[in-house]
Amino acid sequence: MLNQQLISFNKGRLPEMIQLKYEVMTENAFRFFRGTCHLFYERLAALKNFPASPLAWICGDLHLENFGSFKGSNHLVYFDLNDFDEGILAPALWEVIRLVTSIFVAFGALEIGEEQATNLALLYVNSYAGTLCKGKAIGIEPRTAKGIVKKFLKHAQTRNYNELLEKRTKIKGKKIILSLTHERHFKLDKTLKKELMDHIDTWIATSNESPYNYKVKDVVFRFAGTGSVGVKRYLFLLKSTNAKNDFLLLDMKQSFESSLMPCVNELQPKWKDAADRILAIQERMQNVTASLLGRTNFNGDCYVLQELQPMEDTFDFKMVNGNYRNMLQAIDDMAILTASSQLRSGGMDGSATIDALKAFGAKVHEWRDEVIAIAKNAALQNEQDYNAFIKDYKNGVFANQK
Repeated sequence: MLNQQLISFNKGRLPEMIQLKYEVMTENAFRFFRGTCHLFYERLAALKNFPASPLAWICGDLHLENFGSFKGSNHLVYFDLNDFDEGILAPALWEVIRLVTSIFVAFGALEIGEEQATNLALLYVNSYAGTLCKGKAIGIEPRTAKGIVKKFLKHAQTRNYNELLEKRTKIKGKKIILSLTHERHFKLDKTLKKELMDHIDTWIATSNESPYNYKVKDVVFRFAGTGSVGVKRYLFLLKSTNAKNDFLLLDMKQSFESSLMPCVNELQPKWKDAADRILAIQERMQNVTASLLGRTNFNGDCYVLQELQPMEDTFDFKMVNGNYRNMLQAIDDMAILTASSQLRSGGMDGSATIDALKAFGAKVHEWRDEVIAIAKNAALQNEQDYNAFIKDYKNGVFANQK
């Protein structure tokens, strides 16, 4: 049964956060879709007569809101895929169908007609295939972006750390600390808090990935995302030891095995741990990796570290609702970036070569219609699952689950 599948998958996560995850998933069918990536791939992998596609590195949980802006390690702002927790080596079309399904699910939630959603899905598939055919990965930054994405990136460039700090910190006496009135910040046990602060101070002092000349001033538990709600996640406030009023915010997120792992037959590299897998896949798929991207182990768990940035924004499709031209531009860019991430990582550890991906893109007429049909059916299944979930949630089935 659906409720048992969801409860079983979330076992081992933080109990108090699991309840928040279930609550968040009640918002709409798209939020439910984001929180049930494992369920989507269980059903996708079970399909018979699935169209063949070459192996590629995929982020695994690609949907409309897993694209966004961020500052790269070169201090420039980019628009790209931004979530690699589920990253894995798998058929290239798995990534495509996940994204196309998200188009039908999201536009259903936005009450956009099926014909319009289908046209956008076709645009995505055609643009994805067309980019593969060119065999050259493309990056998107403010100088090369167009339309709504260009505006999105220009806005991201104007934001600064002072704005971010104003939202997430407060002044206590003569100190600046992280604010517990922020809706996504939660207080930590004193012992755990000290252990975390000492750990990151040691990481800063010993890791080549860390920012130099900074000290930890505060840490809170951070609530973020949908599918990742329930994992251990912390936000650190770092202060420069050299410059006055120079702060950084560092996100530390617990890593798990990809939920796609039970669904794939392909041999995977022997990663050191889940954090090693996530970092390796992110570095090979993104045009430029995010600032302060690193890893650490704490109390037996592995974590990915990354700077929390004032320009890091998820692309919210509500921004373009009602403007079809903006929708077209955004979907086209997402297709280009999807193909580019696969081209960029082509030929690595078992993934298809660029020539193989080019040949596959050239045969889009052989698999395009089937991809659209599978995605439509997956969106309908998601809607049914969501309705069943809402009924069980209201009946208290998910209450007090651990």
